[in-house]
Amino acid sequence: MKRNLSLTLVSLSAALTFSSCYTNPVTGRRGLSLVDETQMRQMADQQYVAFLSENRPVSASSRDAEMVKRVGTRIANGVRTYMNSIGQQAEINGYQWEFNLVNNNEANAWCMPGGKVVVYSGILPLTQNEAGLAIVMGHEIGHAIAHHSNERMSQQMALQFGSQTLSSVLSSRPSAAANIFNAAVGVGGQLGSLKFARNQESEADRMGLIFAALAGYNPNEAIPFWQRMAAASGGNKPPEFLSTHPSDETRINNIRQLLPEAMKYYRPQGK
Repeated sequence: MKRNLSLTLVSLSAALTFSSCYTNPVTGRRGLSLVDETQMRQMADQQYVAFLSENRPVSASSRDAEMVKRVGTRIANGVRTYMNSIGQQAEINGYQWEFNLVNNNEANAWCMPGGKVVVYSGILPLTQNEAGLAIVMGHEIGHAIAHHSNERMSQQMALQFGSQTLSSVLSSRPSAAANIFNAAVGVGGQLGSLKFARNQESEADRMGLIFAALAGYNPNEAIPFWQRMAAASGGNKPPEFLSTHPSDETRINNIRQLLPEAMKYYRPQGK
């Protein structure tokens, strides 16, 4: 066990030697970045096409699919407004937003680097309304804007491949690179159980609330939504100190503290 830990630390140290850091454009937190953002977006385009080839989107003319696109478009506009207001508009240059609903019973949604968003039909009974859906989509888009998938992929690259670059891994083990990317984005996982670090989750909550508010959705809807998520999980989660993910109670309490800031951006639609 100690030898394995030592090898892991050596790999991480080697990776960090060859790495650069990124700075979260909203919070200012610095994180590990072994993967160029251009490469992340290229992988996103490839994996997005592959996912949709195996998971056909719900007809765009259906009411639920129209709702997903409507909410997503409004949030994307809110993201542009916010990033412009803090002088970080360059962070979303080249984003090509797309919003799809797929038939899948998992309670999940994700946003890839570059603005490709997928919502699973299994989460709609929990979102219940447009405001609830905006909370989910804002949160997932927050992860993308904050480069969390890049950070997660960099961490896994360091653990599994040491100082190898993404290009070398793509050449020698393309399926492994694709699996790491999908896990980093959250493709195939359950919302609420994805192992984003606590600080990443808190950042995505904060950013998502602001984005939803700017889109004209009441950020207070986050409280009942996460309460429904907690009830749906049936309490089958490890104690918080054993998990990188915040407990339901901790998340809800944190969101309560974030709401006053988010409400400053809230303007009901049509006003």
